[in-house]
Amino acid sequence: MAEEAAVRAQGEVVRRLKQDKADPDEIAKEVAKLLEMKAQLGADEGKHKFVLKTPKETLTGKYGEDSKLIYDLKDQGGELLSLRYDLTVPFARYLAMNKIANIKRYHIAKDFDIAGQFDPMIPDAECLKIVHEILSDLQLGDFLIKVNDRRILDGMFAVCGVPDSKFRTICSSVDKLDKMPWEEVRSEMVGEKGLSPEAADRIGEYVQLHGGLDLIERLLQDAKLSQNKLAKEGLGDMKLLFEYLTLFGITGKISFDLSLARGLDYYTGVIFEAVLLQQENDHVEEPVSVGSVAGGGRYDGLVGMFDPKGRKVPCVGVSIGIERIFSILEQRVEASEEKIRTTETQVLVASAQKKLLEERLKLISELWDAGIKAEVLYKKNPKLLNQLQYCEDTGIPLVAIVGEQELKDGVVKLRVVATREEVNVRRENLVEEIRMRTRRP
Repeated sequence: MAEEAAVRAQGEVVRRLKQDKADPDEIAKEVAKLLEMKAQLGADEGKHKFVLKTPKETLTGKYGEDSKLIYDLKDQGGELLSLRYDLTVPFARYLAMNKIANIKRYHIAKDFDIAGQFDPMIPDAECLKIVHEILSDLQLGDFLIKVNDRRILDGMFAVCGVPDSKFRTICSSVDKLDKMPWEEVRSEMVGEKGLSPEAADRIGEYVQLHGGLDLIERLLQDAKLSQNKLAKEGLGDMKLLFEYLTLFGITGKISFDLSLARGLDYYTGVIFEAVLLQQENDHVEEPVSVGSVAGGGRYDGLVGMFDPKGRKVPCVGVSIGIERIFSILEQRVEASEEKIRTTETQVLVASAQKKLLEERLKLISELWDAGIKAEVLYKKNPKLLNQLQYCEDTGIPLVAIVGEQELKDGVVKLRVVATREEVNVRRENLVEEIRMRTRRP
């Protein structure tokens, strides 16, 4: 079909522009044209809707200036595809394709989302509670969860004199404030993005503010922000959010931070990001951030972009930085020289002499039936030293040793690997002794 050929040709235009690192505005214009052509090709109802097939390039246009993080490729028909960058856009697409209006789910990878029409800020507060709980339980150290709202940001840009066409690109600059000082961000806004110095200075007065309910109340009385409808809505919801977070008892780790922007374009309301803090030295008044470990926010318009009838499903979600958290934990273990336990096995069933495989198998069967996590080496006559070394290597804390004398006496020799302490335990009491010695504090 001529229409399909036109779509492929337009896809090639977009691919070349990205390959040549053309002006972002030009790329965005051609991508919008491509998406409109696709929508016209397959839409029976409405206009500017995505054609839901698998796979399609549905990621473009959701990430703002962060679209450079998407990896493009082609299918056999020459159509542009993209490797998955995050799980939020695919989740929204799934809801639209399956006409799901209410769902709460977590993803084995690292995500948690709540979709559905609910009263304001209750699901959002739960997401923040979950982040707080995860980071507290992992004991990664001091952390802070920064929160803001895209409506407050957009309202702030408006009252500061930022043209509508520059909202997203200036938002991307503000998002760099956790890595760059204000003067460098201001220089980028004015020098690279053409914002007036006066507008940049007005933004600077706001984005360096952070606090809690007191700051929210102050901004609600701000002569400029209070006159902006979007900002007023966002601040009202932010106040409600902090009231719920106070009930959850977690506001000590939450900061309303006007510098938080999160560059992804699909966010529509509350946004948040969790960072680990580090005290550099005794002379530093405030801890400094050493990196983001979780982030998320509200994306009420994303599902409707994929639904043929434009039906909207409000959503809020959070993504945990599993890889970064693992990296931090690994560094901590290396620094402490603590041995990593690679198994959940509680006890290894061992023998001190030869020809005791049957007795080992009898004992391990008893332990398995009692719910004890036990192992045995798959050798008929393993050397005792090799069995003990296996426990050292894998972190198994206990060894249950059967020998000829122990069998005669009706006991099992229980060895604590870490201390090399050995005690004789009556066979009928062995399960309870293992449970007691491996019980977590």
